[in-house]
Amino acid sequence: MPVYSKIKNICMLGAVSGLAGFYYLKEKNVAFTSWTSNYEPSPCAKWDENWDHRAPEHIRSRKTSLVNKDNNNNINIEKNTPKACRNLILIRHGQYNLKGLSDKERYLTVLGRLQAEYTGKRLRELNLPYTNIVKSTMARANETGSIISVQLPTVPVSHCDLLREGAPIPPEPPLGDYRPEAHKFYEDGARIEAAFRKYFHRADPDQENDSYTIIVCHGNVIRYLVCRALQFPAEAWLRLSLYHASITWISITPSGRCVLRTFGDAGHMPPEALTST
Repeated sequence: MPVYSKIKNICMLGAVSGLAGFYYLKEKNVAFTSWTSNYEPSPCAKWDENWDHRAPEHIRSRKTSLVNKDNNNNINIEKNTPKACRNLILIRHGQYNLKGLSDKERYLTVLGRLQAEYTGKRLRELNLPYTNIVKSTMARANETGSIISVQLPTVPVSHCDLLREGAPIPPEPPLGDYRPEAHKFYEDGARIEAAFRKYFHRADPDQENDSYTIIVCHGNVIRYLVCRALQFPAEAWLRLSLYHASITWISITPSGRCVLRTFGDAGHMPPEALTST
């Protein structure tokens, strides 16, 4: 085995796991880990801990005593700290009739109904304690949700207009053939953002068990919601692609961290059933 005659002043060593890097300074004979360097994330990469305005340390009690202010603040934080995880399972509708001129005419195709059935069976096989199903009021999402409900007959179902398809925000980079009228971004964007604020937040402090909400909606809506949840630039939504009837799963932990467990999963369908447009 060869022996090196000298050691370079600075040797970079990569950990096998790729999770940490080390460097060695000969003069000081000290090893440092990468996270002790002067690295600072860019402002856009910083995580906003209070993104849903429910971080316990930011919630102030109206009955805080001036005498025991610190103690009362600690009690207030403990009282408002969530204990459970909220899981949001986002389902894109199945393939639909693109020739339909109205929403009612944009019903699922034969393949679209089959895709929804595959997804319903997959959700049943996961055997999670589903809390509820929320469906967009548009025909293709409503029909997809109804087919899924056949596999999950005991899960309560509701509808929400906020989840309807639309143009959330001008995409970056622009896409040549995607140019809705400018006013659509103002109208749809506000509505879809309202959907994000309604469904994406950490659990209430009194929620004892993890919840699992199935949301059946649309590709643009899901892509925007994912970008917002992960605190990516919302303008990046059109860089993402989703299969019809695919499964996207986001967990919101008690600390408020959002974890993307799967995005656009369609592995439960055979290749000949996969479509995206």
